[in-house]
Amino acid sequence: MTGHNPGMNVTGHTRRSVSIRDVATAAGVSYQTVSRVINDHPSVKPSTRERVLAAIDELGFRRNSTALALASGRSRAVTVLTSNTTHYGYASVLQGIEEAARAASYTVGIGVLESADGADETDITAQVQRSADAGGGLIVIAYDPAGVRALGAVPADLPVVGVVETPASTPRDDRPWVWADDREAAYKATRHLLSLGHKTVHYVAIPSSTRRTSARTSGWQQALKEAGAPQPRPLQGSWGPAGGHAAGLKLAGNPDVTAILCGNDDLALGVIRALHETGRAIPGDVSVAGFDDAPHSAYLTPSLTTVRLDFTGLGRSAFALLHGVLEESAPIAPHPVSVPELVVRESSGPPPGRE
Repeated sequence: MTGHNPGMNVTGHTRRSVSIRDVATAAGVSYQTVSRVINDHPSVKPSTRERVLAAIDELGFRRNSTALALASGRSRAVTVLTSNTTHYGYASVLQGIEEAARAASYTVGIGVLESADGADETDITAQVQRSADAGGGLIVIAYDPAGVRALGAVPADLPVVGVVETPASTPRDDRPWVWADDREAAYKATRHLLSLGHKTVHYVAIPSSTRRTSARTSGWQQALKEAGAPQPRPLQGSWGPAGGHAAGLKLAGNPDVTAILCGNDDLALGVIRALHETGRAIPGDVSVAGFDDAPHSAYLTPSLTTVRLDFTGLGRSAFALLHGVLEESAPIAPHPVSVPELVVRESSGPPPGRE
């Protein structure tokens, strides 16, 4: 008795996987048309649909993975493009997408962009193209320049949702974007520190997706302006604790610094360490507030005042919006997802002399 390996040809050599472009060539159509057929888009003529399905059957394109799609009339898969899978916000968005997709019987693939800071345009375009070739829909986490460029490179006919920073103004209705209100969150945290009696609040920033003023920086500035407080120059702190530590050492040497807002909780961790090393008490000498309410925030010493953003809920909402587009059951509309919640803990208090 002999067995047959479908991945091998008769000479025993590994057979190359059939791509969506192979199907397009065989059917004499564009790869976008193949994608529309897989997703049962109504704009495809019946004769074209029959030709594409025949090519799929003949070539064995994604035979196992497309069986359900062809039977149900939908490609039940999404790809997530992101430049990072470990930072808290990114990872939590991914978690929410996966949870919602699993509940809807969709599979999730992840495409990682080369670099958040120096991504090559060719690499980004190639990654977007690979995701388009896979069929289904696409979610782009656009929290950095690479993600923003990837979102802009998505073909017009590919169903896509962007998870973005808070836009500077309300996007057009045809922009399928979701976001947490970073601007309002930073505003709330800054107002809290000012309400304790601090004359101003210094800010350690995370990178912006557009390399301009981020929504978090904008919210911080707005609160200071409304209060008539001095607006110190923000310090750039990258994403992790090391960046916060370096910024914290700079701020710790200035006795006029009594309150620091950090662009995320990892930066706050580094700032707290720097203040500890330089002998400045928290919150007796300096109050520190973070951003995101990462799991470790409640267990630092002192526990960290922060602003909670529902990133997991954001991921679920991103999938729900894409699912509505794929199933043609919901309109495309950009929208914020949740209201940020200020979580007051031990790291914030009155400035020295205002006990």
